[in-house]
Amino acid sequence: MFKSILRVIIAVLMAINPALPGMLSLGRLPKGQPIDLDRFDLVWQDEFEGDSLDLDKWSYEWWVTERKGGYWHQDMVNVRDGELVISAEYKSEPMPNYYPNYVGVHCPEYKAGWYTGEIWTRDKYEQKYGYFEVRAILPAATGMWSAFWMMNEGVFNVDGSGQDGTEVDVFESFSYKDRGWGNDCVTTGIHYDGYGPEEKSASLGKVFIENDPYTEWNTYGVEWNPDEYIFYLNGVEYGRLSAGGVSQNPEYLLLSCEFAGENGVQSSDRHGTGEISKTPDSNWPVEFRVDYVRCYQYKQLP
Repeated sequence: MFKSILRVIIAVLMAINPALPGMLSLGRLPKGQPIDLDRFDLVWQDEFEGDSLDLDKWSYEWWVTERKGGYWHQDMVNVRDGELVISAEYKSEPMPNYYPNYVGVHCPEYKAGWYTGEIWTRDKYEQKYGYFEVRAILPAATGMWSAFWMMNEGVFNVDGSGQDGTEVDVFESFSYKDRGWGNDCVTTGIHYDGYGPEEKSASLGKVFIENDPYTEWNTYGVEWNPDEYIFYLNGVEYGRLSAGGVSQNPEYLLLSCEFAGENGVQSSDRHGTGEISKTPDSNWPVEFRVDYVRCYQYKQLP
């Protein structure tokens, strides 16, 4: 009931001024056109069948141990019952380091702390333009987030442009702390010009999800063409971005969870995640569950 009331409030605010929901930290509503998949061919997919990750399609982040406020570890990534499952929890003992010197790069040793995982298609599958979609259930916890995103190495070039490469965050789930009052949302944005002082970004802010994203399946997608990125929730458009110029180079896919903090040490808040729940009756371990990832290519480029 409360979510229905909130939806009406957001709709009224958007009618007055489309920027008002964002100013009040409320999510925008998906109110655009539905995605027309007849314009595309399905060219790559993973339905996560079987009992292990398809290493012809994905790789683990071998060369990263520390990741912001925790650790990425391949054993936190599993495939079961037709789903990809990335788990997240606290480990009182360090997990084993299977790759202490990845391509000559020394990785920091694992320690006790918060563990989760990541996979990517780098060097295995990259695509330029099209429609990219994931169907997922998000991890139900504060102090962390899950994400479906796209990258290429041009993101690190500092030249004032996103055309050589842009980090495209199809969604990031920062807002579990807000679910108590019905404001279930994910956040969308883009980043380019590296991750230092020259970094540039643009965001659509939050999008309101009517279904419970922590217990129900929802789809999150982006249509990418030479002029813009068009973002979709459950197949309905909710916003567009083109800041800095749209990436003109193929990009790879990533699915990940991360903890707030830095240098492997979890801290209270980052990106609005709220403080991590550490009480015995909290939700740990939590899971980021993915039903499928599908990539479509235009039959005819717009």
